[in-house]
Amino acid sequence: MIDASKINEHAEVISADGVHVGTVDRVEGGRIKLTKKDSGAGHEDHHHFIELALVESVDENRVRLSASSAEAISAEEEESGSSVH
Repeated sequence: MIDASKINEHAEVISADGVHVGTVDRVEGGRIKLTKKDSGAGHEDHHHFIELALVESVDENRVRLSASSAEAISAEEEESGSSVH
């Protein structure tokens, strides 16, 4: 698993297929919490979360995921059914 301390606030999150997924707000409870303003269409009213298990690598100011953008979004949608926003 990735060392969460290497993930910087305001780092860009990029999916495996090269799509901008969001911007890191902070790491919280084993997940990356994205900023509300950059959590993607349909998620503007709450934070989008990405599981650390989906992180492929971290370099400087970029977090790369092992999942495609569609997979990352669908994983969050499953999570949105709970009250963790």
